[in-house]
Amino acid sequence: MLERLKEILAKVTPDTDMSAVTEESRLVEDLGFDSLAIMMMAMEIEDVFNFKFTEMVRFVTVGDVCRYLENL
Repeated sequence: MLERLKEILAKVTPDTDMSAVTEESRLVEDLGFDSLAIMMMAMEIEDVFNFKFTEMVRFVTVGDVCRYLENL
C-alpha cells in the first residue's frame, strides 16, 4: 500500500523525494503538506480507489493514510 500511496503523493507534491518517504513521515511537518495538498491527496485517493470520503478523517502520517486505505 505504501508504494501505491507514494505514487499518489508524487502527483500532489512532485518535488518531494519519494525514496525518503516512510510510513512514519508526517504529512505536514516532513512533507510540507498544507490544506490544499491534503485536499488534493484526498481527491487523488478517491479517484484511484474509486470511493468518496463521507466523513472528516485526520491523517497525520503516511502510515495513517495507508492503514485507512487498507481498511476500505
